[in-house]
Amino acid sequence: MLESIKVTERLHWPEVEMSKKYILNSADKVLSPSQVYLEKISSSVLKDLFSSGGYNALLQAEEQEKKSPKRSVFKRPKTSARCGATVTRRKGQGSAAPKKSRAPEAGGRPAQTNRVPSGNLSKPARNIAVVGSTMGLNPRTVPQLRKTPSSPRTKLPSLHKAAATREAENAKRLCILAAIKPSNVEKEKAKFFKSDFNYNPQFEYSNPVCPLVLARHSNASDRFLTQAVHIMELALQRYGSYEKFEQATGGNLLTKSRVCHTVKKYMEKEGCVGEIVVQVTDDLLSRASMTVVNSRPTLTINICSAREHWLEGMLRHEIGTHYFRGLNNLQQPWSSLSARRKLNLRPLNPTEEGLASLHSVLFRKDPTLWRAALLYFTVYQASSMSFCQLFHSLGRFLQDPNTRWDYCVRAKRGQTDTKQPGCFSKDQVYLDGILKILRFRDKIDFPLLMALGKVSFEDVERLKASAQMENVRIPHFMQDQSRYCEQLLKIMEANELTDQDLRTIV
Repeated sequence: MLESIKVTERLHWPEVEMSKKYILNSADKVLSPSQVYLEKISSSVLKDLFSSGGYNALLQAEEQEKKSPKRSVFKRPKTSARCGATVTRRKGQGSAAPKKSRAPEAGGRPAQTNRVPSGNLSKPARNIAVVGSTMGLNPRTVPQLRKTPSSPRTKLPSLHKAAATREAENAKRLCILAAIKPSNVEKEKAKFFKSDFNYNPQFEYSNPVCPLVLARHSNASDRFLTQAVHIMELALQRYGSYEKFEQATGGNLLTKSRVCHTVKKYMEKEGCVGEIVVQVTDDLLSRASMTVVNSRPTLTINICSAREHWLEGMLRHEIGTHYFRGLNNLQQPWSSLSARRKLNLRPLNPTEEGLASLHSVLFRKDPTLWRAALLYFTVYQASSMSFCQLFHSLGRFLQDPNTRWDYCVRAKRGQTDTKQPGCFSKDQVYLDGILKILRFRDKIDFPLLMALGKVSFEDVERLKASAQMENVRIPHFMQDQSRYCEQLLKIMEANELTDQDLRTIV
């Protein structure tokens, strides 16, 4: 039996540092097949799951200058305690973490495998076998299930034969987002506030990124600038300020215990309790991130932005999108970097972050795309402004100086002297991806896009014939395609986006 999930606040990742511990108790349930076999996947393969990450996505690039082992950024930091699920024994019970698959015990439910037709109702490519929760399934499209305890348990995808090669590939990569977070943020913030917002921070970095790598992420676009500004102005017209919008649509900030309770309930919906380590922090530039820590998928949540009406959207973003697409990608022929190159696959962004961002607001009462719009606008402004100029420019949309500081740091990260114009352009992919997906939403088979893993929606048609469709993971909120498409239309209406406008700009 899974007795408890240990939720620690000590994340051994360059992005965050935490100290306290929290315990998230789970319901007594038989371990799911994915829980039994997850630990058989190596850390190198797991890192590939989150190559795009969440709001704080891990952009990978080859390290070209640092070849000395003494200066490698890939040394695992020493840990004092193991992160992950804590499994205990009850009196009279056997081990709660079986190493091999076995039939469920008396009273336990057999693993469910549900076949969900693809989202294209006219010509479904093939059926998708879904592992996990059946919540939200349309009863008219799901065949009657028969309980077959003797049926074989399902494994997560196993390692590829070229595992050693992949280890070497991973050793050449650099986690950009971890490396470009300044190491002296708090010190420079104090100087900035003391100067009455007229000091341009001088950022320092523990592991500076190669200038050539930074240059690849320094080109801002104005393609959707008009739409970004219009989306934010709509919110201001309705609510008066961002702060009022945040309170009205996001609700109150949650305590750590409430955050853990909500995460546990969501994992039960998706059938992934025990697969992911959950950590809470107040030291994160984004609202959440999905990474790998000590070979375990790890969800880190920023407690400072965990609001009651927004938290489940964040979980749909990180778990329902990034994590599930990562798992599905593992069993596909294009799971390795070399295979992607041979197939000439498009970059996974902006599709990956665009899809995740849509899922963040999917069931909100007011699904205004404020954050994606503001990130797009901020990056564009940063490309031609100093830090101080950018800070004052954002005053048009944000009153709170602490919130403005956070957005400015995101756009200026990677720079040393922020007096100079320049930006880190990755944050523009959210709005970019959203608008492109909405533009072609009627042609996209969304369950198939999810099943194929880390691919662009533009590559789905040519890849589906060679895809491995057994035991893919489809999130519960995507299984009712009629309702899903209605929510996409609601997002367009709330942000005054029309098909005619989208055809013009995309």
